[in-house]
Amino acid sequence: MVEYENLEACSEIVEEKDEQKGGFFDFFWAPIDWFKMLANETHWSFVFGVLSVYGVNQGLGGAFNRVGTDYYMKDVQKVQPSESQVYQGITAIPWLVKPLWGLLTDVIPIFGYRRRPYFIFAGLLGVVSMLLLSFHENLHIVFALLSLTAGSASAAIADVTIDACVAQNSNTRPSLAADMQSLCAFSSSIGALMGFSLSGIFVHLIGPKGVFGLLSIPAGLVLLVGILLDEPFLPDFSYRQVKQKFVDAGKAMWRTLKFPDVWRPCIYMYLSLAMSVNIHEGLFYWYTDSKGGPSFSQCLSDDCKAKVDASSCAQFQALPPGIEGTFFALLMSIDNVGLLSSQWAGGIVLHFLNVTRTRFDNLWLAIITRNILRVTPLFLLFLIPRGDPNASILPTEILGEKQTAETPENKNIELVSLVSSDDGK
Repeated sequence: MVEYENLEACSEIVEEKDEQKGGFFDFFWAPIDWFKMLANETHWSFVFGVLSVYGVNQGLGGAFNRVGTDYYMKDVQKVQPSESQVYQGITAIPWLVKPLWGLLTDVIPIFGYRRRPYFIFAGLLGVVSMLLLSFHENLHIVFALLSLTAGSASAAIADVTIDACVAQNSNTRPSLAADMQSLCAFSSSIGALMGFSLSGIFVHLIGPKGVFGLLSIPAGLVLLVGILLDEPFLPDFSYRQVKQKFVDAGKAMWRTLKFPDVWRPCIYMYLSLAMSVNIHEGLFYWYTDSKGGPSFSQCLSDDCKAKVDASSCAQFQALPPGIEGTFFALLMSIDNVGLLSSQWAGGIVLHFLNVTRTRFDNLWLAIITRNILRVTPLFLLFLIPRGDPNASILPTEILGEKQTAETPENKNIELVSLVSSDDGK
């Protein structure tokens, strides 16, 4: 009886403390408890890696890089807006080969690790390229492009590697998959918000080259992630199978792409993005020109978008079993190729209309051309296959390979599930 009364008294005390702790203080403590929960369930190094790569390197660093590169091309290299369009398209090429980075990090472990060496390489590449841009006084445009492309490759490699880590943890802990996705989106959004809010201030204070110097810090964090990440060691790996895995993955993707219900949406994905001509650099030069702009109606610079989400056309029903991750990365690369074509097409439009560093008389024509072209994908909707959106669009001969393509090890890795491996690795 006494013990029962003591238990009641203790429970009342706990409830009173919970009530006191609740309310306003939950606003501050709930996120902290959430981070602690993820760190305990996965590993603190994984949470640190997500925050560093998504939040600092891609979010904050990506915003600083975008604004810094715009001003670097305009004020340091002093190129025309049409040239800047083409050059910045070149620096985005590493994102076009994202499936390659994914295959490398999943298929080829280095010194017994699948992820850590790629983080270290990406971090070193980013630090060196950003410091070169920052400290070199008169860097030729060719070497500047090489450095910017190397920095872009650093971000792309880090992105696909942390994606693989998130996918692996999501598969081993399905109950935390939504929390991990929320962590990624939250980190990236907060980082980008802070980056675009502060980047203009830092460009004004230390210039674009100073901003590139600061970008060596996010790259250094990626390097630190590679050093600290908790990852199992693979002592015995047969590198003789690597070539065959690449060959089998290529054959599987080509066999899937040959079906009309797959290649037709892919064509639509590309055309819908490529025809939305990007003239960002022309608008940027106009916005930042002290004499020529903005001097006419701001509404001309607003986006008039009439575009269907291209990524939804391929859907997950088009992903062949056994290479789902790699094929999805391939579809995302098609998006990136479309964006690159859009950027280069915008450069051609700006050059043809003679929009230069100081002349913006024909910029309104470029804006109207862009807005008209953005409506044209509506006439390409016939490329999207009709039918039940919940049904697979792949033929039965490919779907039947799922049982032979999946292995227990493959379910824990994002892009490694290429073919069945003899040693289970």
